[in-house]
Amino acid sequence: MTEAETDRIIEMAWEDRTPFEAIKVQFGFTEADVISLMRKELKRNSFNLWRKRVNSGVSQKHLHKRTDEINRFKCTLQRSISMNKISKR
Repeated sequence: MTEAETDRIIEMAWEDRTPFEAIKVQFGFTEADVISLMRKELKRNSFNLWRKRVNSGVSQKHLHKRTDEINRFKCTLQRSISMNKISKR
């Protein structure tokens, strides 16, 4: 796995609205794999904060906790961002 892929998995894991299932589809990492990667790559306190947030009722890291339907894995604005600027609409 490349450093860029590792960074992307960590970024997706930090995002509350990105479910573990999306990480599984894109990278083949199960929830347990993501947890072990986060434990290895993050500082202890950062990992503990992340786990606490994921395990609380606030996080929607599991599809069964989501109330909305997921049919995409990217932000709707993502396609209109170019050269670090949001294109005129």
